[in-house]
Amino acid sequence: MKATIEISLYPLTEDYKSVVLDFLKILNVYKDIKVETNGLSTQIFGDYRYMMQMLSDEIFEVFQKQKAIIVMKIAAGELHYEK
Repeated sequence: MKATIEISLYPLTEDYKSVVLDFLKILNVYKDIKVETNGLSTQIFGDYRYMMQMLSDEIFEVFQKQKAIIVMKIAAGELHYEK
């Protein structure tokens, strides 16, 4: 099943920009998902189960390194912003 997941990462550290940029770099390594980023959040598109497992692993790594808040919205299907 295809899905859309919107993710916002809020690192609780003064160096929050580098944490967010590093997380985005990691997401873009995964070739089986499409990543779109704007000023407030990132949307990923792809297979639901694949993305949930990938996010579980990558969020775990973020939480191992520092305190952070991650907000996610999940929708069935690929929902792209219409310009």
